[in-house]
Amino acid sequence: TCGEDGGNLLNGASWRAQNPRELIDAELARSEGGGGDLDAQGRRLAVTVMAAEKIFASYTLEVTGPGGHSSKPRRENPITILGAGLARLGKLTFPTRLNENNRRYFAALQNRVDPGTARAIRDLLVNPDDPLANAHLNHQVSYNAILRTTCIPTLIEGGHAANAQPQRVRATINCRLLPGTSTESVTAAITQAVADPRITVTLGALPAAAGQRPPAPPLTARLMDPIREVAAQMFPGVPVTPMQETFGTDNGRLIAVGIPTYGFSGLFRGDDAGNIHGLNEHISVQSVMDGREFMHRLIRIYAEQPGGL
Repeated sequence: TCGEDGGNLLNGASWRAQNPRELIDAELARSEGGGGDLDAQGRRLAVTVMAAEKIFASYTLEVTGPGGHSSKPRRENPITILGAGLARLGKLTFPTRLNENNRRYFAALQNRVDPGTARAIRDLLVNPDDPLANAHLNHQVSYNAILRTTCIPTLIEGGHAANAQPQRVRATINCRLLPGTSTESVTAAITQAVADPRITVTLGALPAAAGQRPPAPPLTARLMDPIREVAAQMFPGVPVTPMQETFGTDNGRLIAVGIPTYGFSGLFRGDDAGNIHGLNEHISVQSVMDGREFMHRLIRIYAEQPGGL
């Protein structure tokens, strides 16, 4: 649908799930999410099935001032005030939180990665607060995102003329919350991190159902066994594992109206996930061709499976 990246401004899955619901009735829906992980050498690590996802939340940081001619600068400049606050925010790190899904993911990977990473994973599974294990795994952007809530600046705007002091400057902070994390706690963490009462922190409008996602449907044997079967055919020896996706999808909108929805694709990507949403977004031709064949075989099995899912 067109609305997943358009917030509440476009007719996307939320509208489609209601208008009318019976036109999209299904025993199973597949969405984005999941796929496959590659290491730095392009070796397949795991086929992943999205069993949970993070919650999207964006905040606005804002500083205002009286402005004036740039030839008569004031001691307090909104741009430098906000810049200093963003520098402090850049040091904010949320604690590691293991749950059923990211724990299962790391357990599946520990025998597929290099010895140093395997040791860090084993130590983390025993003690999520292990500083050395966290330091090692946090160098991988995907591992860091799977283990904790994250917040980063994504947009900045301010000023109105090259010869005028700025009267307003804003920054957008995009956060991805682990399931069970409240937006109130993240607001408090951001406010504490910027540590300046001149910087206002405002939570933006949440995407529909973002804060009240229905529980993900169970990963039943009738769902997972065909995935394992096709993975064994195409990627022998590569484990199939549930995982917690680092982004949000439309799954919750369909689950909310009674359609079990899952994320899986057979598309393998590296640690950067192909720079999704970037101007240099990419995926290998091999991954596209493998993913197409993976889904072709899998959908045939589901379609021919007696008794439903």
